[in-house]
Amino acid sequence: MSRLDKYLWAVRIFKTRSDAADACKGGRVKVNSTEAKPSREVKPGDIIDLRRVNVNFKYKVLQQLENRLSAKLVPEYIENITPQEELDKLNAPRESFFVYRERGTGRPTKKDRREIDELLDQYDPEDDLA
Repeated sequence: MSRLDKYLWAVRIFKTRSDAADACKGGRVKVNSTEAKPSREVKPGDIIDLRRVNVNFKYKVLQQLENRLSAKLVPEYIENITPQEELDKLNAPRESFFVYRERGTGRPTKKDRREIDELLDQYDPEDDLA
């Protein structure tokens, strides 16, 4: 059996084991739809829900492991089953803030900058989530 924090670190979802433990303690990780502590044991078939950057990732545990894996071996141990709608949320902020400028026009003037800032101040990302 593998601890949840160690498993998330070993399959390279988190950079450090303490980051994985902090996510579990913060309530951002669920196993089979129940909040999980870092010491929770994971077994093959478990579904791990992970909330990061306003996106709910879902992973299915395929095999147990004890040591950190190379990136090439990760697909043998965990499967990303995140719905496409959730993955699309990752690109949404980048697409919505893109401001097109003609090539060769240079930097925005002070007036242009004020207009851009005013436009961005009117945008509230929380409205998109409702």
